[in-house]
Amino acid sequence: MVEAEEFDYVVVGAGSAGCVVAARLTEDPTVTVALVEAGGPDDHPAIGVPLGALELFGSEVDWAFTTAPQPGLGGREVPWPRGRVHGGSSATNFQMWVPGHAADFDDWHPSWSWERVHPYFRRAERWAGEREAGPEFGTAGPLWISPQRDPDPSSTRFLDACAEVGLKPVEGGLGGPDNTGCALTPVTQREGVRWSSADGYLKPASGRPNLTVLSGRRAERIMLDPDGRATGVRLADRAVTARREVVLCAGSVGSPHLLLLSGIGPADELRAVGVTPRVDLPGVGRGLHDHMILDLAVHAPDATRFLQDGREQYERDRTGPLSSNIGEAVAFLRADGGDGPPDVELIWSPMAFSDDGDPIPGYTVGVVLLRPRSRGRLTLASADPAAPPVIDPGYLAEEADVRTYVAGVRFAERVLGAAALRDLHTGPVVPWPADDAVADYVRERATTVFHPVGSCRMGDVVDERLRVRGVPGLRVVDASVIPEAPRGHTHAHAVMIAERAAGLLREDRG
Repeated sequence: MVEAEEFDYVVVGAGSAGCVVAARLTEDPTVTVALVEAGGPDDHPAIGVPLGALELFGSEVDWAFTTAPQPGLGGREVPWPRGRVHGGSSATNFQMWVPGHAADFDDWHPSWSWERVHPYFRRAERWAGEREAGPEFGTAGPLWISPQRDPDPSSTRFLDACAEVGLKPVEGGLGGPDNTGCALTPVTQREGVRWSSADGYLKPASGRPNLTVLSGRRAERIMLDPDGRATGVRLADRAVTARREVVLCAGSVGSPHLLLLSGIGPADELRAVGVTPRVDLPGVGRGLHDHMILDLAVHAPDATRFLQDGREQYERDRTGPLSSNIGEAVAFLRADGGDGPPDVELIWSPMAFSDDGDPIPGYTVGVVLLRPRSRGRLTLASADPAAPPVIDPGYLAEEADVRTYVAGVRFAERVLGAAALRDLHTGPVVPWPADDAVADYVRERATTVFHPVGSCRMGDVVDERLRVRGVPGLRVVDASVIPEAPRGHTHAHAVMIAERAAGLLREDRG
């Protein structure tokens, strides 16, 4: 007989959003919560070290997904790392806290405007160090947001180069309503150590008697009663039931995958793989898209800081190369030079890699497409919960994306050629074309920057209160509900969504 446990809420996924939801709900001692996580505790030795993110790809804390072959990338398959550990991808990412631009929320339901959501960014934040004058930032939240602890000198030279080509420093620093311009990257670190959602939310809540964390357990399907209401989650060895609601926080891959396995999605497609449809909801998995990055690496014979063993310095005072999040500075701009919010991001990294993936003396400018028009899908490969889904982000399916990308590359060339940088490097590691062939270069080399969104899109799959359409008692609370890729980095958005969702859950309970 399968063991069953009952709680008020069952939260699936202890990642960027799930840690927030579980912690906020259990602030009420009368509410019981089960937090289900396929991974385990965040005790991998590389997790706390900022530069250790490079060691986590393909490790035991990574789901290590791979996309379907991408026609827009010449048929390439792209690795898709996602955190499988307490803290989720916030325990494995590059720690950049970039909430984006106020105009991002013009594409959301009106109740999710910038004016309505920015207090939830602030509620999460605990900014360390002094801030410049500008928008109000959070100072008492669970997530420590810090300036770069020991930035490489080249990172400030990058900002000088941006100024030479017309990009001013971001007014008030990143985190306000307009991120156009350049800045050193704020990071989710505390005194030089990574600070994930598990650190900020889950660990302080872990001693509460009303929170039960079920680690190392994969959710196999959502249980529905005869009327179609979500009543809990089926694990391999037990049923975990919810008196009030089931909350999916499994991310842009895990949440749609679990919906589809449970018979919630496009009915014909579900039947084709042997899943009995329960709720015909065509939007599930559709609308998937992602930020892409193209690394423009340049040789710099003197850039040897990241080729040295910095363990002793890091252990002594949490400085040196191991304290770097790799993406130390950013710039946000419109590639066409016009007015309006940015559509391209440049990420400065004071290190470089050869075409074989080996670290070499050099620097890198990553060109990121912020507002892709291309859309893809996430579908089932099998009714087996252990089988990974088919991930097709539809990279560069739209020519408009390629044109914006090319313009972004040309702008990055101007930055690299500015006086502040030109004497630091000796030219490209892998030369990019100076003519129209740069579009082919983009298709051959661009890859993910780990920000998938849209697979449970607000409006199509969930309503403005994040309730799954047609399934009472079920919500999705993570980056999959984001309708359009933000002009920022999605860890901040996942936390904001979860902070607000916790309030919505409390309102609906009361």
